Amino acid sequence: MFKLIEFRRRTSFFATAALLSMLAATLAGCSQEKTEATAVVRPVKVVEIAEADTARQLSYSGSVRARTEMNLGFRVSGKIVERVVNVGDRVKVGDLLARVDATDYELAVRSASANLEAAERQVETVKLVRDRAEQLLARKFASQAQFDQSVLSYNQAVATRDAAKSALSQVENQVTYTNLVSDRPGIVTTINADVGQVVGSGTPVATVAVEGEKEVQVAVPETEIANFKTGLPVKVGLWSDTGLSLDGTVREVAGSADPQSRTFSVRVSLPNDPRVLLGMTATVEASAGNGKPYVSVPLSALAQKDGYTIVWVVDRGTETVSSRPVTLSDFTADGVRVTDGLEVGDLVVAAGTQFMADDLKVTISNATTQHSASAQAEVPLLR
Repeated sequence: MFKLIEFRRRTSFFATAALLSMLAATLAGCSQEKTEATAVVRPVKVVEIAEADTARQLSYSGSVRARTEMNLGFRVSGKIVERVVNVGDRVKVGDLLARVDATDYELAVRSASANLEAAERQVETVKLVRDRAEQLLARKFASQAQFDQSVLSYNQAVATRDAAKSALSQVENQVTYTNLVSDRPGIVTTINADVGQVVGSGTPVATVAVEGEKEVQVAVPETEIANFKTGLPVKVGLWSDTGLSLDGTVREVAGSADPQSRTFSVRVSLPNDPRVLLGMTATVEASAGNGKPYVSVPLSALAQKDGYTIVWVVDRGTETVSSRPVTLSDFTADGVRVTDGLEVGDLVVAAGTQFMADDLKVTISNATTQHSASAQAEVPLLR
């Protein structure tokens, strides 16, 4: 019995010792794994800075419009009684657009006509008096003063008749002006007044885009307006047809900025192309020289450190990374332009910047292909 108890105690002791040995081996393995983990070299993607861009592409969006747009209004005031056209209608020279009530103007024509008739009769009357005075003067039955008075009365009557004739022509024109007609062929783009509305003379009622040359109007910021001059050739593309590219020319540059947007209006003439319709959205692209050299990097290459914008640069010799502050210019469609902090040949980490730290070991390739900085191609450097 005593031997059995002693045997069990020895068995328990050896089991405990074996368990402790296993735990120690496990802890040692974990420590070794942590040590190995800290020694892992991180693979990165980089871009190699090539020659700086010598030119920049400026791109602005605008809408296609007619070079000439007429804001048509009545030359007389009145109440609109008829509108003939709608937005989108094509009109020719002399086509009726709208009418105002012509009743008052027609009455004025009748009154002016009656005044002219009375003036004509007055001229006939004083002409008889003048002729009679001339006959009496020849026979010495009337004095020279009487004859001169008859001549003066006749001349006054003629002047009154001429004034009445001009007044009649004026009110007849006003009757004509109650019809709003198109002066040139084009397309109705806007209707500003409708039937029943009382409008004054000159109030815009309809807008007609004159057929012919089309153009694109864009807004250019003051920082870039110096790059746009009259006659500058540009490329114009349409959002509705990505395969269509037109050669445009800057026709007009505004002399002052818009007081609200602080941008300058630039008008670009377009060639005659049936695929270009009024109101389409277009993109105007022009080239501008750099005042100072720019290099471009992907937006993913930027990081923040101590309040500064930085990039992580790979040292080719030690294959480690280090942070470098950079100065940014502006953003592009596929990256950001850097004006200071990078040199040709630098390898910049393009992805995974959140895992970078100074002197961190990374994997790079011995045969790194040089890429243009403006293309911003990411090159995986994996060993």
